[in-house]
Amino acid sequence: MDRLTAIDASFLTNESGTSHMHIGGVTIFEGPPPSYEDLLDHIESRLHLVPRYRQKLAVPPVETGRPFWVDDPQFNIGYHVRHSALPAPGDEAVLRRMAARVFSQQLDRTKPLWEFWLVEGLRKRRFALISKTHHALVDGVSGVDIATVLFDVKPVPEAIKAEHEWIPNPSPSGAELAARGIGAVARTPIGAARRVASAVGSPKAAMRSVQDAAEGVGEVAWEFANPAPELPLNTPIGPHRRYTWVRGDLGEYKRIKAELGGTVNDVVLCVVAGALRRWLRARSVRTEGLELRALVPVSIRATDQQGELGNQIAAVRGPLPVYVEDPVARLRTVREAMDGIKSSKKALGAEVISRFNDFAPPTLLAQASRINFSTRLFNLIVTNVPGPQIPLYVLGRELLDIFPVAFLPENHALAIAIMSYNGKIDFGLLGDYDAMDDINLIAEGIEAEVKQLLEAADESERRNRQRQKRRKGAGSGQATPSA
Repeated sequence: MDRLTAIDASFLTNESGTSHMHIGGVTIFEGPPPSYEDLLDHIESRLHLVPRYRQKLAVPPVETGRPFWVDDPQFNIGYHVRHSALPAPGDEAVLRRMAARVFSQQLDRTKPLWEFWLVEGLRKRRFALISKTHHALVDGVSGVDIATVLFDVKPVPEAIKAEHEWIPNPSPSGAELAARGIGAVARTPIGAARRVASAVGSPKAAMRSVQDAAEGVGEVAWEFANPAPELPLNTPIGPHRRYTWVRGDLGEYKRIKAELGGTVNDVVLCVVAGALRRWLRARSVRTEGLELRALVPVSIRATDQQGELGNQIAAVRGPLPVYVEDPVARLRTVREAMDGIKSSKKALGAEVISRFNDFAPPTLLAQASRINFSTRLFNLIVTNVPGPQIPLYVLGRELLDIFPVAFLPENHALAIAIMSYNGKIDFGLLGDYDAMDDINLIAEGIEAEVKQLLEAADESERRNRQRQKRRKGAGSGQATPSA
């Protein structure tokens, strides 16, 4: 039995009938769809690479700590892999509506927490795969989930056989779960004692770590005392979702950051801020002096933890300066603010808090995790995950697009997820069905903001060429002599 970490368990704690804590993506492939039976065989042949996908939750009968992952003796892959077809006309708008319905439904906690959908009937000789996984299972940047193990880097898939046939372990009894939970609680002081012993052995390093951690926690506490602004984004939500996406060219984002400064992530945040500015003004919300706060997940996964399931993330609050109208000035503002966050200890403070939760009793953990998703801290989630920059395949069909799907915490009506893949950068916008009936305005705003930044980059490049030409002319003695 593997115990959920505090971060993993927090996603269970924060889930409700209106706030679903699953994530995933809509992937579009070129070519005819594989048969359902072939896809089923393909997935089953690789499930040994992600053993957690055959496990379900087991909750101790008394509050002795967080739940466990245990083998599901009734595991049936046919339940988890679904098959559907789009109605006519089979365009992407129909696919988006289907994805929204899929992500409007909670996962069944009595079974392994994932679903996979084969979707036929997409126009232009394409098909789609929709993946849906509970956030307690995978954090999106762990490097291994049900989707990634299915992908091949060559058109012809390579056989990946398990060394042994999977045989589920017997289900633990309530007494065993309780005993394991009590044992984990008992080991907590031992772990603390070991850290104390380590600190005694290297007091200077320990003191620096404690000081850095204290400063980081202090910076996070400052954000609690300075809440995010109240906006139409932060309103009670229902269980139903809207979903749309925006395609982008990663090369354009790189050209913008090369000419105007910053990183690709800075450009992404600038574009999102500009799109939200347009949306707020369309709703007659004044943006003068208004800065939104985005929850930006960052990976705290160590090098030796790559490829492990479970969540290894902390969260920082990134600025979205919607008060800045000019996109170039807004990019500069975002860049300076993000540079300040990187040089601060906010990510460390968030990590310290998440690590502390590993030793918190269930009731305290539940309260802490709810505070972490409070609207006092942020207005929306904006997550940007870099993906592979080579073509991928499933059963010989090339992957064309990856549109990621984030989740909506309580009282958060919008989440924006971004993922780059093979020269593209795609945005997935998930919204509450009732609160975000105009979600397409934000998608259109993203496209418009990128266009404006590209025009500014072109103008900057033109001016730079002219300056270089003048300097070259002056250096060769061709400058006009003075009288």
